[in-house]
Amino acid sequence: MALLTWKDAYSVKIKQIDDQHKVLIDMINELNDAMAQGKAKDALGAILDKLVSYAASHFALEEGLLQTHGYEGYQDHKDKHVKMTAKVLDLQRQFKSGQAAMTIEVMNFLKNWLDKHIIGTDMKYSAFLNSKGVQ
Repeated sequence: MALLTWKDAYSVKIKQIDDQHKVLIDMINELNDAMAQGKAKDALGAILDKLVSYAASHFALEEGLLQTHGYEGYQDHKDKHVKMTAKVLDLQRQFKSGQAAMTIEVMNFLKNWLDKHIIGTDMKYSAFLNSKGVQ
């Protein structure tokens, strides 16, 4: 059963970005399902691999749009992405080095990404990009 489902509160009103944000929700649900089945450790490596790839492509898309359209908060937003990317890579490094009991840390990171970054930070550029015709 899904822990989270997409809702309008998550939407930045830009289809390509919303579609990518839905992938993040899918990863949260995938990890939650694995945890419920007692298979989190088995699933975590693949989820972290996906997350590394996701972060790179998703952040590149957002930053490209923000830079192209002259978003005033571009540098601050990019700086947040740099920190989040470093955290994702650190989580992957910890996992690969065999550190135990990090499933909850990854889940909390993913939920914070949704709650703080998407709902908090990404919503700040939504109206700006929409006003530039980005849908």
